[in-house]
Amino acid sequence: MKRYLILLLFTFQGLMAQVQFEAKVSKNTLGLNERLRIDFIMNVDGDNFDQPNFEGFRVVAGPSQQVSQSWINGRSSFQKIYSYILQPAQKGTVTIKQATIEFNGQVYKTAPIKITVTNAVAEERDPNERPQQGSGSEMINLVAEISKTNPYLNEPITVVYKLYFYNIGVTGFKELAKPKYNDFWNQNIDIKQLAIEQGTYQGQRCYYVVLKKTILYPQKSGRLTIEPLSLDIGVQLPTNRRDMFGQMIVADDNKIVSAGAKTINVRPLPESNKPEGFSGAVGKFNFTVTPSKTTLKNGESLDLIVSATGSGNMKLFTLPKPVVPNALEMYDPVHDEKVTTSLSGGMSGKITDKYTIIPQYKGKYAIKPMQFSYFDLTSGSYKTITSPEIMVDVLDGPMQAEANTTANASKNVIAKTEQFKYIKSKTTLASIAKNDFYGSNLYYGLLFLPFIILPIIILAKKKKEAIDSDVTGNRIKMNNKLAKKYLSEAKKQLNNKEPFYIALEKAMHNFLKAKLHIETSEMSKDNIRELLLSRNANPESVQSFISLTENCEFARYAPASSASIQQDYDKAVLIISELEKQIV
Repeated sequence: MKRYLILLLFTFQGLMAQVQFEAKVSKNTLGLNERLRIDFIMNVDGDNFDQPNFEGFRVVAGPSQQVSQSWINGRSSFQKIYSYILQPAQKGTVTIKQATIEFNGQVYKTAPIKITVTNAVAEERDPNERPQQGSGSEMINLVAEISKTNPYLNEPITVVYKLYFYNIGVTGFKELAKPKYNDFWNQNIDIKQLAIEQGTYQGQRCYYVVLKKTILYPQKSGRLTIEPLSLDIGVQLPTNRRDMFGQMIVADDNKIVSAGAKTINVRPLPESNKPEGFSGAVGKFNFTVTPSKTTLKNGESLDLIVSATGSGNMKLFTLPKPVVPNALEMYDPVHDEKVTTSLSGGMSGKITDKYTIIPQYKGKYAIKPMQFSYFDLTSGSYKTITSPEIMVDVLDGPMQAEANTTANASKNVIAKTEQFKYIKSKTTLASIAKNDFYGSNLYYGLLFLPFIILPIIILAKKKKEAIDSDVTGNRIKMNNKLAKKYLSEAKKQLNNKEPFYIALEKAMHNFLKAKLHIETSEMSKDNIRELLLSRNANPESVQSFISLTENCEFARYAPASSASIQQDYDKAVLIISELEKQIV
């Protein structure tokens, strides 16, 4: 009896054990060039681990997973750990946000952790592994080349970001801070493929890569600042060591470079001789006003096309509005832009406002000449283009004078003796009494409704209790649902490598849990193969499933093209579909 009581006590103690899920870091303060380890530790076999996004850090390695389970002196202990190696990407106080897991339908979260990142600190190295003199930041430079630093308001300037380097290898880069163009209209010029070219920097021959091209139109005069582009660059630096074949050994490192803030002095447009109605056009333009027709019949309409062509700040000014006689009804314009942007010329093309005009009366009407003014950057002066007057001839329809006479004649004077002739003198009364609610169909419907609903509620409650009591069935349904959810999430992330493989791995794990009724801790390669084969799965499908599962973690950090990601997704869908049919 005593032995049973002790066993019951241990069982009760195990049931009362609390779920613990916490995050631990190797250090809370580190230099910009140091790394830290973070472990997410749980004492239960939680599912669907969701890592934080590690904003402010670069993931150097991970996640690696460790699972341990032991039974000591009658007490069972379980521990699962997800570990990452992180390198800071910026100075200051950075917060590692919460990670989450699911266990028995509940969601558990870790507490956020604050990390202080200081300036780079000195590191002790093997003297033979130190980079050669002259290696380092002075061998790699990020430069923002600006076409003009004192433009006029709305004059285009270009910014080209070039990375110069020599005697080192560049393995990749990541943007730490994007350039900010406050008070500029800006548009990036697409670079289809990065290419390494030869050039010179500060009189020394080197290589360079054009990383970014941008067109800017200043929208405010005075001193404007372009915030810098900053990059974290992976480099390979030469050392004093050589391998057995006499080749120099290189050391992998990271360098943080910045293009530096740039100041632009924007000149205002001259106030003297500024034309009336100037709307801010700067560049070189041609202006036209074209009617679709000038001779109309009653009920017809014409389109008046007002357009400007040329090069300049095409999207940043308005076209003048035509002035037409009251006899012509004019509707709001339809605006159209056919504008391209290039690094050499900025914006160029054509903008158009198309007005629909409908005449109301017969006659000839003049659309007054229109004026369009712009500031010519070549001559440094204002130019004005005037369109010709347009005559519109309406061939038929009512004359404007006749229409006014007719309108006045229609206002008849009513004699005093006839002023009440339109008012009815007899009244017909109708009953407004409504049917009594008592005894109506609605009355009897509401009376018997509770007797109909009550049995339905009882049956629904019993069915829900039966479903809730089926713990295994509910877990299978939940895992099936999660597998579909994460497979759908993987499809949405086809263009984002790391989130794609995380979602794909979760989809495949939940598929196994639903079909084989196992937990994460039981998902060893041999156990999965044995269970799938025992359920009559095809050996080739089983091997393909295991290989794809093992590939998910590696592929998250290895280089991968969009084509290979799409292939992995298609392969996962095919394998899961085949196993669905094969497993009994």
